[in-house]
Amino acid sequence: MTKYTVDTAHSSIGFSLKHMMVSKVRGNFNEFSANIEGNEQDLTGATIEFTIDVASINTNNTDRDNHLRSGDFFDVEQYPSITFKATNIESKGSDEYKVTGDLTIKDVTKEVTFDAEYEGKGTNPWGQEVVAFSADTKINRKDFGLTWNQTLETGGVLVGEDIKIDIELELNPA
Repeated sequence: MTKYTVDTAHSSIGFSLKHMMVSKVRGNFNEFSANIEGNEQDLTGATIEFTIDVASINTNNTDRDNHLRSGDFFDVEQYPSITFKATNIESKGSDEYKVTGDLTIKDVTKEVTFDAEYEGKGTNPWGQEVVAFSADTKINRKDFGLTWNQTLETGGVLVGEDIKIDIELELNPA
């Protein structure tokens, strides 16, 4: 088993959700860490843990980011981190996996399954080996206590419930 470090300059944890029921807002978390140990050719026995610094949220709008950090949403003063710890990894063949684990947001832990894919292995220009993975899932924000919303004059709501999470990882053997 190989222990990996995340190259955060070439990795991302992003999300998207509906705004006003018609468009999408996208964002990401700029600061996160991970503990990943396993065989990139066969993830089924791997250890995968993530910690996200919620205050690092970035949607390219300072007012919105500050609102997301507030008690209406993530309440970063009381809940500074989002965590994920894999509990089961199942091979789906062709470098594809179902990674199931415990996602904790605002002290609410729910089982979530990511569709993950091994993207390949290469050597960077400095001679260091890298491996890459991508993963995605969809959660309902209300399941994690993120319930703030505003009703629109035209009907509907300002903030969608379903959050799509997209992860792109470039890893280096430690």
